[in-house]
Amino acid sequence: MEHYFTNNEQAKSDEKEFQVDVLGKKFKFITDIGVFSKGELDFASRLLIETFDSLGLVGDILDVGCGYGAIGTTLASKRPEDSIHMVDVNLRAIDLAKRNAILNRIENVNVYESNCYEGVNQKFSHIVSNPPIRAGKKVVHQILEEAINHLEDEGTLTIVIGKQHGAASAQKKMAEIFGNVEMIERKKGFWILHSVKGG
Repeated sequence: MEHYFTNNEQAKSDEKEFQVDVLGKKFKFITDIGVFSKGELDFASRLLIETFDSLGLVGDILDVGCGYGAIGTTLASKRPEDSIHMVDVNLRAIDLAKRNAILNRIENVNVYESNCYEGVNQKFSHIVSNPPIRAGKKVVHQILEEAINHLEDEGTLTIVIGKQHGAASAQKKMAEIFGNVEMIERKKGFWILHSVKGG
């Protein structure tokens, strides 16, 4: 079995294209075997996209664990003046995210390989993530712990995580790191957690 949080270029390929309406726009996405949520926009990612967009925040965004690029691509479409970076450890996901940005005529994105923040060398106004739960608690908490080092002052970290997948633990960790955390949305067992650096 191929895991979406690892990098195996030899995984079998069976690409699918689907269309989805989100943020009042139509998007097309190509997905494949070995990438999270193949063939559809998963509920958690949609909830994160819509909740983050409703905050009205501007500034450059980093999408950590971007998968095929649904979160970064849709947010970039509403923020043409901002730069959106998307990173993942999975090379197939990176290739799909690049292709999906082109497919949707999104030009303000930069997609590249990074194991968590290893390949990230700048700071952002906002970090968003639907973290790879199956990669384990250590990886999820690494995404939370190291986010603060890649945020500008007053920058934000916003994640989506299932109640049954460690939401309470993530909430506690974000409070420890940032000194604040707010559950800004909760639906169908998924929590949207939001922290502000220096907030």
